[in-house]
Amino acid sequence: MIEVSETAKKKVIDLMTEGGFDAGKDYVRVGVKSGGCSGLSYELDFDNKVEETDKLFEDNNVRIIVNKKSFLYLVGTVLEYSGGLNGKGFVFNNPNAQRTCGCGESFSL
Repeated sequence: MIEVSETAKKKVIDLMTEGGFDAGKDYVRVGVKSGGCSGLSYELDFDNKVEETDKLFEDNNVRIIVNKKSFLYLVGTVLEYSGGLNGKGFVFNNPNAQRTCGCGESFSL
């Protein structure tokens, strides 16, 4: 399961609308790829189709899809949005991460 905070929900809906997606029927695709200063980095995008290997979740009225490989790294993650003075952007609060980089965009297990 991946959870979505209230602030992340509002930002996701705004960005989906700006990008021509419908938050009521389209998806937020969350994933992990090799790279970043800690070894693995997060991916976040919008999609309108679910692949056969995707897992589908819904939290706080946000529909989320994750491929099976990425799901293993993201179980229990909370997607948040920070708009403070230290920078703007989505934040992945991942309980599986043993170490994260200073920018919060990559992690290692």
